[in-house]
Amino acid sequence: MDAQAFGKTHDVTNQVPPLADYNLFTSDAALVAAVEREGAGWHTEALTRDGAALTTPDVLALADLANRHTPELSTHSPRGERIDALEFHPSWHTLLALLRREGLHALPFSDPQRGAMAARCAGYFLHAQLESGSLCPLTMTFASIPVLQREPALFETLRAPLYSRDHDTRDLPYTQKRSMMIGMGMTEKQGGSDVRTNRTEAHALGGSGGRGGEYRLVGHKWFFSAPQCDAHLVLARTGDHEGLSCFFVPRFAPDGTKNAVQVQRLKNKLGNRSNASSEVEFLNAWGVMVGDEGRGVPTIIEMANYTRLDCVIGSAALMRAALVQAIHHARHRTAFGRHLADQPLMQNVLADLALESEAATVLFMRLARAFEDAASTPEARAWRRIVTPAAKFWVCKRTLEFTGEAMEVWGGNGYVEEGPMARFYREAPVNSIWEGSGNVMCLDVLRAMEREADAAQALFAAWRDDAQGHPALGAALVNLLATHQGDPATREASARRIAQQLVLIAQAVLLVRHAPAHVADAFIATRLAGAADGAGHGAASSGRVYGTLPATFDHAALVARAFPA
Repeated sequence: MDAQAFGKTHDVTNQVPPLADYNLFTSDAALVAAVEREGAGWHTEALTRDGAALTTPDVLALADLANRHTPELSTHSPRGERIDALEFHPSWHTLLALLRREGLHALPFSDPQRGAMAARCAGYFLHAQLESGSLCPLTMTFASIPVLQREPALFETLRAPLYSRDHDTRDLPYTQKRSMMIGMGMTEKQGGSDVRTNRTEAHALGGSGGRGGEYRLVGHKWFFSAPQCDAHLVLARTGDHEGLSCFFVPRFAPDGTKNAVQVQRLKNKLGNRSNASSEVEFLNAWGVMVGDEGRGVPTIIEMANYTRLDCVIGSAALMRAALVQAIHHARHRTAFGRHLADQPLMQNVLADLALESEAATVLFMRLARAFEDAASTPEARAWRRIVTPAAKFWVCKRTLEFTGEAMEVWGGNGYVEEGPMARFYREAPVNSIWEGSGNVMCLDVLRAMEREADAAQALFAAWRDDAQGHPALGAALVNLLATHQGDPATREASARRIAQQLVLIAQAVLLVRHAPAHVADAFIATRLAGAADGAGHGAASSGRVYGTLPATFDHAALVARAFPA
């Protein structure tokens, strides 16, 4: 027997090297163009720097570490004191520090200028390709700012720590910290999305209460994310009003003691494991009313509008991350004598995924501009108020199938936890559920189209102009209007179809305006062809899987545009 061969069963060959040390920003042609188009060209240098920093091996490792070493809750000190302390792996704090360094928690508010929202959304998109759980407290902090700004006296005490680009890990009253984070507490056991069933009570502490008044809260929250935040915005009932009110509830009471918000347990979640979500009880917790009494839902909805946009961006980022991993794998893995990326059917799958990813990217960047321009024109208002919930429904929903398809490109290697694909797949469902499930979003689209009828008409008029020369796009728009304007008794049951078609048309319009013709044509042919049947059916409805592009399209060119070799 050859001594050198003893104990050696095989050489390691045909395994794909880890994807690292590339630039998340400059490798994404659709994003680069959108940043310039939506008024954020001044931020290109920062995005380029960050795009390179986020793919170094040391930074990539943070995502795996933070999700393997999940947060731990200690309810009591060794002496029996109630502390409700959360311990995170150092990787978590490094991720939060990276996010704050780029100003992604406050940029449009702390540094207002043209394109600031698009700049922030592009940066958020880059970081969301790295790790998802760390985005939750950052998103809620960001979304809380426009709500808290409406309370000038309170906001003056919050401005400096909210806007700070430092990440302060200390568990102290926010008045003693360099920076702070804000969470949100809405849902209770009996209600979920139906917050009208909330039972938590708020009782005025002296005086008559009302806006800016101090209260003590008694009740619970079934999802309280993230409990380590320095304060939360919470919904509760006052005895004087039928509607819910909104309250600012800090982690520490004004006297410096820990506020009476007791963490009962942390949620054991499918994904988003690096982030702590919890159940809490309010035992006479101290809080301040934000907004008018009984107007808590409209107050908190302002916050939800921003968090829903971040759900769209986070899902689009999962698509992008899974896509580049799939393309990289296919370019390095051989089967049956050729690289996977050179085989026609695999090219079809990757090209189809590339179309979906680019459509999601141009959509969220257009929505970013709408958040700046919503007050300027009815069309801009429609993008923000009508298209955003539809996008939240559709893009988040598509991400589930998308990440599964990208995992399949990897084969068995994608199904194990050592690589990133399993984590992407476990993360995919959360954005469809948080901040309003699919049905809630679709019903919101219907309400918005009815309440903002002038904005909807302005939007559709602009889309008719874009549909010139694209029969399938024009037919889809006609069919959408017919479905929406049909029998009111059946409209609610058709809400998902309406929201789906609305988003697909919006994406097609944006690709017609801004993408190369072969990209827009392929998207329209495979997402909107068939809309002229008058029944709302078509290639985008049930039954279509990725990898079914017509052979007439240049699949290799679509893949090369998505992620240059």
